[in-house]
Amino acid sequence: MSSVTPSGLPIPEKVAVIGAGMVGLATAWFLQERGVEVTVMERDAVAAGSSWGNAGWLTPGIATPLPEPAVLKYGLRAVLSPSSPVYVPPSVRPSFLRFVTGFTRHSTVKAWKQAMGALVPINDMSLASFDLLGAGGVAAETHEAKSFTAAYRTEEERVTLLEEFEHIRASGGDITFDVLTGDEARAIEPVLSQSIGAALVLHGQRYINPGVYVEALSDSVVGRGGKLLTGTGSAVTGLRDTGTGVVVETETGGTEEFDQVVIATGAWLGALARQFGVKRVVQAGRGYSFSVAVEDLPHGPVYFPEARVACTPVEDRLRVAGMMEFRQPEAPLDQRRIRAIVESARSLLKGADLDHRQDEWVGSRPCTADGLPLIGATRSQRVFVAGGHGMWGITLGPVTGRLLAEQMVTGRAPEQLRPFNPLR
Repeated sequence: MSSVTPSGLPIPEKVAVIGAGMVGLATAWFLQERGVEVTVMERDAVAAGSSWGNAGWLTPGIATPLPEPAVLKYGLRAVLSPSSPVYVPPSVRPSFLRFVTGFTRHSTVKAWKQAMGALVPINDMSLASFDLLGAGGVAAETHEAKSFTAAYRTEEERVTLLEEFEHIRASGGDITFDVLTGDEARAIEPVLSQSIGAALVLHGQRYINPGVYVEALSDSVVGRGGKLLTGTGSAVTGLRDTGTGVVVETETGGTEEFDQVVIATGAWLGALARQFGVKRVVQAGRGYSFSVAVEDLPHGPVYFPEARVACTPVEDRLRVAGMMEFRQPEAPLDQRRIRAIVESARSLLKGADLDHRQDEWVGSRPCTADGLPLIGATRSQRVFVAGGHGMWGITLGPVTGRLLAEQMVTGRAPEQLRPFNPLR
């Protein structure tokens, strides 16, 4: 390393990013913008974790903390049911019990408002960060959501989200929307069934095909000279701070030294980060999805908040996603969860062929107990983490990479990242 930052830390020239999802690749891309040579290491494939099959929403207007008072209304009996939108299977793992205890403690109005205030500054930068990627040559579209519809059976059900919107505005969030009847919503989106009696339409949101987008981001990183190493041989098993750099050890016994390392391994973040003082549990909050043919493809995302079912037009089909299942990330896809989404969506969608599904998928969102991501330096000045975004890793991935790259190269944490200190 040939020079130092104003804070006296060496400027990195060669960085390894562990994890090739949206967050890791965006961090690599923005490091390249600052002249850093990057190597991305991924034990599986690009977008293999929670990036590929999620709903693909770019919705800073509703990127809210996952622990919320509404979660507690399900009650113990509900969350232990495999058909519940929020499923918490019994477990005696200490880390899991610690996560559930912390999650419950943060599911209060006061804690939610505090966390929302922390998210607003990066939410506000999120779409502009996608625009920077596009201007820099990432060859994938972000689609304007001509309509983004949150649909309900009754006006009473809608009150919770309207109250949440007011809290978002009170925290400084930028959100505009229209309040519609069921008939008004159906006139915009005929895919809504006659069961829908009330709706909200959000403005200024976008969406993507996440798998296609993350692949394009990977292509851009490689096209700009970055290295991409994937597959079992690139699985990182250990990190060692030597005092002048970080040695990365892989499953095959190989080692390579880098100036700095970014751990962006999603639900597996704790395995490598714990030795560097990151004690927060990152729990897999598994989500499921599949795609179906529909008679009327919507103009943008459709959300059923009461059922926690998210629908997105992806090419010529509708991706239907849902569930928050707190389990081990490696657990196999559970068909009971797919069936629960199908039965929830059946009465809400019109003209959807839910019995002929394609692309059934499960992915592990990395969730923290306080609903805030972990972004920044660890106890080692050379090891950084970026993860724990819960449901918002796609929306907040680029802005995370942009701000973390700034911190790594300047030696100073941007103000927007202070609430997300991994050592908190």
